[in-house]
Amino acid sequence: MSDWQIGVICVIAMFVLMILRMHIGVTMGLTAFIGIALLTNLDSAFGKLAHTAFSQSSTYMMSVIPLYMLMGELAFLSGLSQDAYRTVNKWLGHLPGGLAMATIGASAAFAAVQGSSTAGAVIMVSIAYPEMKSRKYANSMALGCIAAGGTMGILIPPSAAFVLYGIITEQSIGRLFTAGIIPGILLTLLFWTVIYIWCKRNPVLGPPGTPASWRERFISLKDLWSVVILFGLVMGGIYLGIFNVTEAAAVGVVAAFIIVLIRRRMSKEGIKRSILNTLRTTGMIFIMVIGAMLFNYLLSLSGLTNALADFCMKLPVPPVGIVIAIVLLYAVLGALMDDWAMMLIVVPAVLPTVIALGFDPIWFGVITVIMMEMGMILPPVGFNVFVMAGMVKDVPMTEIYSGIWPFALAMAILVGFIIVFPDLALFLPRVMM
Repeated sequence: MSDWQIGVICVIAMFVLMILRMHIGVTMGLTAFIGIALLTNLDSAFGKLAHTAFSQSSTYMMSVIPLYMLMGELAFLSGLSQDAYRTVNKWLGHLPGGLAMATIGASAAFAAVQGSSTAGAVIMVSIAYPEMKSRKYANSMALGCIAAGGTMGILIPPSAAFVLYGIITEQSIGRLFTAGIIPGILLTLLFWTVIYIWCKRNPVLGPPGTPASWRERFISLKDLWSVVILFGLVMGGIYLGIFNVTEAAAVGVVAAFIIVLIRRRMSKEGIKRSILNTLRTTGMIFIMVIGAMLFNYLLSLSGLTNALADFCMKLPVPPVGIVIAIVLLYAVLGALMDDWAMMLIVVPAVLPTVIALGFDPIWFGVITVIMMEMGMILPPVGFNVFVMAGMVKDVPMTEIYSGIWPFALAMAILVGFIIVFPDLALFLPRVMM
């Protein structure tokens, strides 16, 4: 049996184990270990496993992940998300679908100080959904916008998805962060446009609220001071060269802790919950990174990545056609598996092809993260939709799914814009870094 055939069998085995609900990181690590043993020998496989586990867990850059996770947990503890929701509601609540637009705006603001999409969705269910229900919003609109808004946590920096992409592809995390700013703003505007048009055509979905005075609107801006400070410290410090990415994360954690103290939100239970949530998420990500790095080595050792790159280079289609095919693959896999698994499996396999075709890996990282967002709301495995259904048990999942399609379309439009106009992702990294 040839090397590439062993690689193909391992890839198929990995998908089978994932369908059987084995943990993603363990699945990739196990199939990679077996494949490496078959291609070399058992001693080499054990050696590679030990070296990868130690080198990935002890690398300085991996400390970014728990730091940004803890910063997000402390930001939630400080009540930042509630303040952001109230402020945006003062400005947009009087429009058709205004509360839904406020939810998207608050999700974007919260995403600027934390890197988890699920956390954003969970928080907005408790904050925004009761308010929208009291204003007679349709469940599809209310929960659809919460599920979609939560996904922005992995696009607007600081983002755990960009950190992970940077680690597995050895790209600058600072450049990836700045590359996500303009697409994050554009996605927020696209979501607002979708909601406005949708509710304007069918006011029953999201009736407008009572307008706030201009004085109330401007006074409400003071509640965003903590968002401005945290985002400014982290991104401003990276941009000005004061901190590297890891140092900026540590500064962000200290600043978030001080904000919790200033707001008098400190509690023993709150701190304990923040630390435990950070540890759980960090442990999960570390296992996935170790498994992904082993699997990446298997793909390289078996020759699959080079074979795929050669095959794509010889296809009688323009390079952008290959990228569109990869985007469609992302959409299919995102609807069938966990978003982190999709990135960790597909990126190592296709990135050599993308680079060989002349595309920028930073640009491709932005597209990858947007497609991860889309996968988090697409049926049948949209994780954010499952979160919604678990928290709002009286609303069937089919009704939630009926509300996410316009937002998925907005994400697809944004990907199209970035493919046609790459500078939407590359302008800021080129100018700022």
